[in-house]
Amino acid sequence: MNIAVIGTGYVGLVTGVCLAEIGNQVTCIDIDHEKIAILKEGKSPIYEKGLTDLMQKNIEKENLHFTTDYNEGLADNQLIYIAVGTPQGEDGSADLTFIDKASESIAAALKQDAIIVTKSTVPVGTNEYIKEKIQSALSENITIQIASNPEFLRQGSAVYDTFNGDRIIIGSDDQSALDVLEEVNADFHLPIVKTDLRSAEMIKYASNAFLATKLSFINEMANLCERLGANIDNVSNGMGMDKRIGSSFLNAGIGYGGSCFPKDTRAVISVGKDVGYDMPLLENVIGVNERQKVILVDKVMERFQEIKGKKVAVLGLAFKPNTDDMREAPSIFVTESLLDKGAAVHAYDPVATENAKQILSDKITYAANVKEALDGADIALILTEWNEIREIPLSDYKKYMNHPVIFDGRNCFDLDERIGNDVEYHSIGRPVINR
Repeated sequence: MNIAVIGTGYVGLVTGVCLAEIGNQVTCIDIDHEKIAILKEGKSPIYEKGLTDLMQKNIEKENLHFTTDYNEGLADNQLIYIAVGTPQGEDGSADLTFIDKASESIAAALKQDAIIVTKSTVPVGTNEYIKEKIQSALSENITIQIASNPEFLRQGSAVYDTFNGDRIIIGSDDQSALDVLEEVNADFHLPIVKTDLRSAEMIKYASNAFLATKLSFINEMANLCERLGANIDNVSNGMGMDKRIGSSFLNAGIGYGGSCFPKDTRAVISVGKDVGYDMPLLENVIGVNERQKVILVDKVMERFQEIKGKKVAVLGLAFKPNTDDMREAPSIFVTESLLDKGAAVHAYDPVATENAKQILSDKITYAANVKEALDGADIALILTEWNEIREIPLSDYKKYMNHPVIFDGRNCFDLDERIGNDVEYHSIGRPVINR
């Protein structure tokens, strides 16, 4: 099928590349001329495992094309995906500015009947708004159908998830649109759930809000474990064996970040307020997460009282491993707090350094490798569980740091590994190991 994908950000680019991989003719549209020029060369502007190889493969096969011209991009395409950003507005609601612009551009360029598929995460009712906005601006002889196809991709494994996900959700109030989308998605060989338009929109928000809730819950339990002398690892393992609970998202740490959980949870609360329904549970989920982001700094201050002039090695900056995304990463809040207290922050991340430089303070010194970050450090903080960071041998901490004191915000290591290794080790929800 001939398909257009509007937006070449994280969701749009992965969607377009993977649709091309299963045999469709895909044209990706973006108004950013510089980005399109890079994409035409087969270079990905985002770090995502496997994406560049798949993109280059389908460019060579002439299944995948890029353009800034809507007239070119929409020509002869029966299926048009909207995958533009819906950032958080000042009041916590989803900002639909890019949705509006995409809708206006579609209406101006579309010359044939088409199905408009919203991939962007949007508030319930937005697809109906999109349909009305586009249809009212089209000539009378062009008809559109509207559908919702929310994404459930994990950054760092988005290509893998596209082909190995749990389900594909397609929602529409038009049966023929559902039938077309079911046919297009059949080649992903995943369970397909067909539903009405508003339920599909709600499934995306509800899923992310639930996972955020699960993370905040286990972090609350971790903080309680510390005060009671329990070990959150043992608690999580015991809980996770219950099939009603499950073990996923029961890893205690310094909170969630990224482009989805923070934004979508706040958006659900905003949607509730729009219809006169308060959501205190989710408001508390957000509050717990905000507090959790700086819990390592609290631990550092409890241990040292004063860190002015001390060198602090910060290991990992991205909000999670295998991505260069810095959106709402705990490192933003941690480094700012450390600098405010007078520490000398030396940071290292295998991939996200360039993005971090655009967001974090210019007072931070960026290390080229782990050794450089740890050299002469008084304190080490682990903020992202990259494999490279998880695999740092204890001997390196002892070799390069003045006196190895580690604060692990991701519980990367088994406590038994720390005993007898002349390292002071603090983690989340577990006993402190003293040398």
